[in-house]
Amino acid sequence: MNRRIKTLCKTLAAALVLCASSALATPSTQIWIPSTDVQPFGVLHLNVDSYVRGEKNDDGTFTAPLYMVGPTIGVLPFEKVQAEVGFDLMYSGSSADAYPFYGNAKIGIPEGALFTRSPALAGGGYNFGLKEDVTDQNISYALAAETLPILGRLSAGWYWANDNVVKGDNNGVLLSWDRAMTEISDKLWLAVDYQGGDSVLGALNVGFSWAFAKNASVILAYDIYNDKDFAGENTFTVQVDLNYP
Repeated sequence: MNRRIKTLCKTLAAALVLCASSALATPSTQIWIPSTDVQPFGVLHLNVDSYVRGEKNDDGTFTAPLYMVGPTIGVLPFEKVQAEVGFDLMYSGSSADAYPFYGNAKIGIPEGALFTRSPALAGGGYNFGLKEDVTDQNISYALAAETLPILGRLSAGWYWANDNVVKGDNNGVLLSWDRAMTEISDKLWLAVDYQGGDSVLGALNVGFSWAFAKNASVILAYDIYNDKDFAGENTFTVQVDLNYP
């Protein structure tokens, strides 16, 4: 790993520690929820995400879109234990925009690393905000995933969040299905994921990804929130994902 990547790694790790001691920063995800995937060592990932409301509010206005952009990088040079750290800058047209920095981190074990047919395992946290009781959702999670022949990959887990910030249900189930649709194209990927709980976090999400190159893809999806009183109207999301090198 060259000097620039080493320096960036140290900077991201230090930033993450800072913010952990202190609303959607993205580790490697499905559509909405974290996945058991982890960025490979030294590979820098950049995500540019947007969430736009599909319907007007009751008063006839639209809630401002949510935009986020940020890097994530793999930081462990091991085959059977991997880790990533990253952060996002997030803007939603609210007072929280004054504190746009959110950190995330994850450690994981790939499928088959422990024994033949062993599931992938991952644990981590995201939405580590800098403003106490405003942006520090501090969501932690644990996940397991298994890829089945023909059917695709199934994932299940649980999450916990800061109840001082996440009103309503501050914990719940994480579920997902995803599959590369190689019968149609190696570039096409489908996914459905679900985060439980009646809060700003709870949602069912359905979408697909198209890979324009080995290191560039875009996700298009629709997000159906469990409780619109907390989360607002449903959203369309566009997520651009780039990897280097």
